[in-house]
Amino acid sequence: MHPSAVPLPKLMKLAVQSGHWPLFRFDPRRAAEGKDPMQFDSRSPSVPLEDCLYNGTRYTMLCQSHPDEARKLLEEAREDVAA
Repeated sequence: MHPSAVPLPKLMKLAVQSGHWPLFRFDPRRAAEGKDPMQFDSRSPSVPLEDCLYNGTRYTMLCQSHPDEARKLLEEAREDVAA
């Protein structure tokens, strides 16, 4: 592992906490009870999205190579997470 790499469990936790990776589950038994079988388990984001994204090479490289496009895409991603 590269010395600056974030361990995978920590990166996964950041992805969930930032809203980048939503948690949900499907329980078909709920449909039989007249309830929605899809349950969304994620809480509201508790860390900024960039805390997760900028731990990956592709996002940091995009910031270096195309900073204006990176800002635009980050703003769009923030809107998606907030929705």
